[in-house]
Amino acid sequence: MKYMYELFFVSNNTHKYSEIKSILKDRIIDIDLKFHKQNIIEIQEENIKKIALEKSICAYNILKKPIIIEDDGLFIKSLNGFPGQYSSYVFKSLGNTGILKLLKGNKDRSALFKSIFVYNNGVTTKIFTGQINGTIATTITPGGWGYDPIFIPHKMNITFGKLKENNQKNEFSHRRIALDKFVKWLNQKKKIKNSYNKTLYS
Repeated sequence: MKYMYELFFVSNNTHKYSEIKSILKDRIIDIDLKFHKQNIIEIQEENIKKIALEKSICAYNILKKPIIIEDDGLFIKSLNGFPGQYSSYVFKSLGNTGILKLLKGNKDRSALFKSIFVYNNGVTTKIFTGQINGTIATTITPGGWGYDPIFIPHKMNITFGKLKENNQKNEFSHRRIALDKFVKWLNQKKKIKNSYNKTLYS
C-alpha cells in the first residue's frame, strides 16, 4: 500500500478548499489533502505576504502537522489597491455591489488578483505567489464565489464567475499559478529526497 502524506489546508472557506483540491487532483498523487476549518485571526499589516506567513505559523501551531494556508486579495488600481489585503472583510461588508458603486463612472477598471500560499511543516516554510491581471466588470454575473462575478481576467471577455460555471476558472486563476509553483517545488523536493535515499541504501 502506497504511503499517503497528510497535508492540511487550514481555512474557514470551504470554497477555497474545493478549488484547491480540484487543482491539485492527480498532480500530487501521494498527498492526502485534508481540510481543517479554522478561523485564523489576521495581523494588521500592509504586506499580504507577511499576513500569510503569520497565518501559516498560527495554523501550524494549532495542528502541529504540515499545513498550507492561502491569503489572497483583489487590488483595484483606481482605488489605490483597495480592497487588497482587506478583501475578505470588504466583501463581507460591501460585497460586489459595493465595489461596483465605488467604481461608478470610473473609466479605469484595471485590477489584479493575487494569491499567496504558504507551506509550513514546522521546519520548512515556503511562500508561493500567483497573480493575474484583469478588469472589473460593470455588472455582476452569475457563478463562482467572492469577487468571481465581477473580475474579468486578462485576454478574456467573461468573469471568473462565468468561467467557474464553464469549469474553466482553474485554467486561468491566480490560485492555479501559485499552486503550479507549489507542485513544482514539492516534486523537486521529493526527487532530492529519493535521490538521497537511493545513495544512502545503495
